[in-house]
Amino acid sequence: MFQVRIHGRGGQGVVSAAEMLSIAAFLEGKHSQAVPSFGSERMGAPVVAFCRIDDKTIRLREPVLEPDALIIQDPTLFSAIDVFAGLSPNGYLLINSKRTLEELGIAEAVNHLPKDQVRLVPATEIALKHIKRPLPNAVLLGALAAVTGVIKIESVVKAIASKFPGKIGDANIQAAEAAYQLLANHIPEEAAC
Repeated sequence: MFQVRIHGRGGQGVVSAAEMLSIAAFLEGKHSQAVPSFGSERMGAPVVAFCRIDDKTIRLREPVLEPDALIIQDPTLFSAIDVFAGLSPNGYLLINSKRTLEELGIAEAVNHLPKDQVRLVPATEIALKHIKRPLPNAVLLGALAAVTGVIKIESVVKAIASKFPGKIGDANIQAAEAAYQLLANHIPEEAAC
């Protein structure tokens, strides 16, 4: 089973991201489950959602405590909560940021993870370019497809189109594909040497 935990703030589409990821996996013939978790349901409050993907029926219903992948939609959460709790030592980490790990103050916290599985994605900037709004969720799903291979970008595109038909969906699809291309073409510095 592949488990994903998505952290963000109210209004960033955290729950929609988990739903679209679940739909993308389902479209590939996999079993999937999206689970939202709400605290104070207000704009800007920390929000977390979960997604499980497996080849067999998923019976779990509790929150994902040991994720295989973390998606951090808002890096200001690093100082608010322990977003890294339970992350697998071989886990994937996608962070919405243009800043470096050192600038974010988390380099030491993530230095045990495989270097090619920790990615900084300027998701807000990509979203602003394509969607004209700072909504990083679809962008980060495109990035997840590129980095993990757990889902295909074509499935992400179909999931976005089913959730947001029309112009809004088209803009989100362009943003997701831009992130996919950015990360699929990225060669880690160690591999480039």
